[in-house]
Amino acid sequence: MINIYTDGACSGNPGIGGWGVVILDNGEEIQLNGGNHNTTNNKMELTAAIKALEYFEQKKDLIIYTDSKYVKDGIESWIINWKQNGWKTSTKKPVKNKEMWIALDDLIRKHNINWKWVKGHAGHKYNEKADYLARRFIEEN
Repeated sequence: MINIYTDGACSGNPGIGGWGVVILDNGEEIQLNGGNHNTTNNKMELTAAIKALEYFEQKKDLIIYTDSKYVKDGIESWIINWKQNGWKTSTKKPVKNKEMWIALDDLIRKHNINWKWVKGHAGHKYNEKADYLARRFIEEN
């Protein structure tokens, strides 16, 4: 089982944002990060999950830890109705970040994934590392 920690951050919303990923694979720690100069926090949270999954070419058993209920609830629950309703929310509005949700939905089909929510900024070592990686992009740009 591979453990993955993802996080997104934004300075201003919208504003400059970063994403961070920590992958723990058989004793190896892999760190990924990046960002965008004009983005939102939710987009960075989604990007972190997408980039984590894109890292793997072969099917894997994964546990993805996120401090974003938007990502966890969106991919495990909301997306079912969004797809049935033609990518409209329960209030008949277009789903925000639709292209990113479609990309994430395509990627999760390639793996066995267990999504876990972890409280952000609560001292969890790898969630804090993912947050650091996301914020590092903001600070360096």
